[in-house]
Amino acid sequence: FGSSPFGPGQRGWNQVAPHDPPPSRAAMINARKKILKEKGVAPTDLEEEVAKALFDIEVTPSSDIKADVRDICISGAQELDMKTRTAVIIHFPYRIWKHVRKIHGRLVREMEKKFSKKHVVFIAQRTMLDKNFKRKGLQVRPRSRTLTAVHEAILEDVVAPSEILGKRTRIGVDGSKVMKIILDPKDKDKENVEAKLATFSAVYKKLTNKEAQFVFPTA
Repeated sequence: FGSSPFGPGQRGWNQVAPHDPPPSRAAMINARKKILKEKGVAPTDLEEEVAKALFDIEVTPSSDIKADVRDICISGAQELDMKTRTAVIIHFPYRIWKHVRKIHGRLVREMEKKFSKKHVVFIAQRTMLDKNFKRKGLQVRPRSRTLTAVHEAILEDVVAPSEILGKRTRIGVDGSKVMKIILDPKDKDKENVEAKLATFSAVYKKLTNKEAQFVFPTA
């Protein structure tokens, strides 16, 4: 039959290594490592899509944030449909939030390229403790775990990396409350922030059930 044209360890055209998974499956397995869910809870299709987008950034040689993305995983993701656009809300475990904040603006930009025509918002996963905290063996409830503190933190997450300059609460004749959130004018032209003001309101309402209006100060 003659000698094989392939050297030791090389495969012929019809030879397939039995243990090599298809590339798509291998990528999916690696991307799954980017999702941190409670044991037994399966990720949604959207969460897998977000995880794959993060993994793609991590393995892109030209990405200047790939090293930072290695330390990042998600705890959940959800879509919010608005009148003119869809927002993707991505939740991160609180313990890795410092890694997200380090590259917040650049990572939002990269994720919005992956989710074309959608606004992407990052939120840290925080645990809220109600007034029955003593039943859980705690003598003092940390202020950071109160409803008010968690909602304030969510407000800062929603607009990040933009900064909040001030807050005002307007009470309507029917007793309803609307917060007016004033953003730093230096961020007005950054990251398409002005186009995202309605998204900020919708996401904050979705996560807290509170009304908020986001504005830049007028000259």
